[in-house]
Amino acid sequence: MKIIDILKQDKPIFSFEFFPPKDDEGFERLFKTIDNLKSCEPAFVSVTYGAGGSTRSKTIELVGRIKKEIGLESMAHLTCVGHSSDELFHILDSIKLQDIDNVLALRGDPPADVINFTKPDNGFGYAQELVQFIRERFSFCIGVAGYPEGHPESTNRKEDLLHLKNKVLAGASFIITQLFFDNKHYFEFVNNLRNIGVDLPVIPGIMPIVNLKQIKKFTKMCGATLPSDLMERLEDAQGDQDAICKIGIDHATMQCRNLLKQNVPGIHFYTLNRSRATLSILESLM
Repeated sequence: MKIIDILKQDKPIFSFEFFPPKDDEGFERLFKTIDNLKSCEPAFVSVTYGAGGSTRSKTIELVGRIKKEIGLESMAHLTCVGHSSDELFHILDSIKLQDIDNVLALRGDPPADVINFTKPDNGFGYAQELVQFIRERFSFCIGVAGYPEGHPESTNRKEDLLHLKNKVLAGASFIITQLFFDNKHYFEFVNNLRNIGVDLPVIPGIMPIVNLKQIKKFTKMCGATLPSDLMERLEDAQGDQDAICKIGIDHATMQCRNLLKQNVPGIHFYTLNRSRATLSILESLM
């Protein structure tokens, strides 16, 4: 089922994001984690697409298994990194053969050992081009990413919003935001999109903090910021992993409650392949 159709229901949806592990044992553990989360009745789950070649085929395999064996709607991420347009066509065709209806189209980040993104030969340099390529050749429901605090590579917020609008004009059906920790960023972002004529559903992306070092790395990579009071509490709890997890879960729960009160279309959880934090938040919200 297409996510844009799921979003038409009269209640907010919940969805989960996972990344493909590096080995078969990790995949089996993840598959069991996703199976455990089925009781939460997520509207869909998504699987990221690594910058390296080793996990890319696993993404397609995993989204197919999630749909066929667990019975959950699934969405495959797809990036421009390292692929020609011909290669992207074959990947999309293989996703289609898995009976997957949804694709998240991204430019993607360069591999860890590469500083700047390089447009592949006969490939694409922008997510907008990938969206248009998919729309012209396949019937997928296409999602795109939005950055409430601006893409880290953009020179200004206005330019970043116009890039997102171009992705929408190219054929996107919905937007999932990058993580944020202050809801004002989300609401300002949505308001700014509405002011330039973008009226697609914007699903807020929430990442429960479970590790201080890790979240500092993530926020640096994606351009998100941590509120000073939250950072102070996390710093004070440094060395006490349980305390950090509680602070992170409590903050994410507060974010979700506030978002739901203001009628967001749903919440997309960045799970980091763990279920504990997400389950705790959902239990508090029910």
